[in-house]
Amino acid sequence: MNILISGCLLGLSCRYDGKSKGLDSEIIEKLKAKHNLIPACPEQLGGLTTPRNPSERIGEGVFMDIGTDVTAQYRLGAQQALHLAKLFSCEAAILKERSPSCGCGEIYDGTFSGSLTVGDGVTAELFKANGIAVYGESAIGELI
Repeated sequence: MNILISGCLLGLSCRYDGKSKGLDSEIIEKLKAKHNLIPACPEQLGGLTTPRNPSERIGEGVFMDIGTDVTAQYRLGAQQALHLAKLFSCEAAILKERSPSCGCGEIYDGTFSGSLTVGDGVTAELFKANGIAVYGESAIGELI
């Protein structure tokens, strides 16, 4: 099965802080043994730079900690990631948990205090609406 995966989980330095959240190499090898992994970073696909100010979702919008509205970039990035997922016939996606783009089921609450709330990131929400199963990195075991 083809699976779109957040680039930061594969070790790409594309997170807002210019770092990655690379998965353990053993987990990546197990995934690769069963699936084709298609890396993508929706934030970069939407035109945001790396590094960049942290952002959080507030209602339907996404805002940086300095107040800049980056909703359009997040929506564009989600659309571009969906295009890739469809282009490669991805049935699932493994996305970075708690991200305003990729978070699935739980995201930061928009106060920039580290508090979490129930919700999905912009990309995760779009993927679900288009029939693509979304997994956070803590649920990878279900795919191995």
